[in-house]
Amino acid sequence: MGEGLQAAGRRSLVDVAIEQLREQLVAGAWPVGSRIPTEHELAERLQVGRNTVREAIRVLVHAGMLVSRQGEGTFVRSTSDPAAVLRGVQRSDVRDVLEVRAALEAEAARLAAVRHTAEDIARMRGALAREVEVMAASPERAGREATVEHDLEFHTALVEAAHNPALTEVYRYFGASVRESMRAAFGDHEMPEVDLRTHTALVDAVESGDPERAEAACRELLAEPTAAVEQLLAAIAARK
Repeated sequence: MGEGLQAAGRRSLVDVAIEQLREQLVAGAWPVGSRIPTEHELAERLQVGRNTVREAIRVLVHAGMLVSRQGEGTFVRSTSDPAAVLRGVQRSDVRDVLEVRAALEAEAARLAAVRHTAEDIARMRGALAREVEVMAASPERAGREATVEHDLEFHTALVEAAHNPALTEVYRYFGASVRESMRAAFGDHEMPEVDLRTHTALVDAVESGDPERAEAACRELLAEPTAAVEQLLAAIAARK
């Protein structure tokens, strides 16, 4: 296994080593759970220094494809390339990413209703209070760039209230992607406004401890911005 490795060239040795190892992992050269060859063996196959191999392994550990165990070696954690998944997300349009984010938030709301703490509720209400302050100070920008930071803080607090680290990490990526996609497509001046009524209702629903109520409140909150995105996309298509 792993004999398909090719010698790295002189340029970008670490990048080439990462690419070679990633290709082998995706191809299944080393099964999930198995130990990969030692740094010395990999350095010989790639014809690079051990430091180059060590850095390449560090990157793949950080990416979640490998895991290092002290005194045991480095093992295959996943043969799926997270970078390829993220690149696919980046190529998706704003509607697609928004729909995934909505699904994540709805499930987070259900879990948060059961698992939330008093601190979680305080974080969400605090983010809303800061949005109110910004909107009062700058009503002409309400719900757009002036409140983006606090709105993101609110939604992140909701997801973190589910107390599921994997869900939180996935949501962080999609949350950022949605905002960047919407800004790129529409510009700040066309971003949907924040509806404080539905946000407050969502916090109340989560605090009630009723998962169904929390999910329904979350979907109601997301219905308006989703509809706004649909209208903006239709308008853009009509102009083409």
